Amino acid sequence: MQAKNLSGGQELICINVDKVYDWIVKERSFDFVLPTGNIVFTPTAGVPTGTAPTTLTGAVVTCEVTPDPVNPVIIVDREDRPFVIDGTPVTLQQLNIRKNFVIRLCITLADGTVLTSAPSVVGGTNASLLISRCEVVTMCAPEGTDVEITYTDLDCFICTPGVLTVGTAATPTIPAGSINIAGLTLSIVTCQSIQSTFPVTVEFLAEFCEPREELATECPAPIRPLQCPVIFP
Repeated sequence: MQAKNLSGGQELICINVDKVYDWIVKERSFDFVLPTGNIVFTPTAGVPTGTAPTTLTGAVVTCEVTPDPVNPVIIVDREDRPFVIDGTPVTLQQLNIRKNFVIRLCITLADGTVLTSAPSVVGGTNASLLISRCEVVTMCAPEGTDVEITYTDLDCFICTPGVLTVGTAATPTIPAGSINIAGLTLSIVTCQSIQSTFPVTVEFLAEFCEPREELATECPAPIRPLQCPVIFP
């Protein structure tokens, strides 16, 4: 649409924006028992590497969690459901959402050596470090809207350390080899912002911004050294 000139420096303009159909914030926490098996670890850059560990006595295990960079959120199903809210009939959508995460384990040995789990590969040695969780959310998200999940907080900590034993080297290029992990339980804490959006074109009355005044940069006055009037003149 062509802009319409109005008095007072205001104009009717059209812009493309994402309309928010619904927005909720919720906390969702869950525990995950890592399947028993060998996990490939590599030395972390900048720390002592040594050779493949022969003992894991005194080792400390920590974890990190991030959304899957490939498919962080998948809408498995979307179904209309009738509700009556404050006496008014309304149709909302029940969303079956699958959220995918990548887990990275970190083992700090007693001698200071730090080992981190190698990147996860679907179907590979570390496929167990790719985890998913499903949940049901009811909100206004009719067919055609996009459902976006933003994590305001995403954290992982070890609930049960389990038992660690030294495995055999997966390949000669991994000096740390692999470590067998059994009975390790992770606790994942998520605070998520869920929005359903759809792109729209809107018209509104606006006044264009004007640039601010440039800051004054006057030259400073000449500086004269302090005199010593007590002794001269």
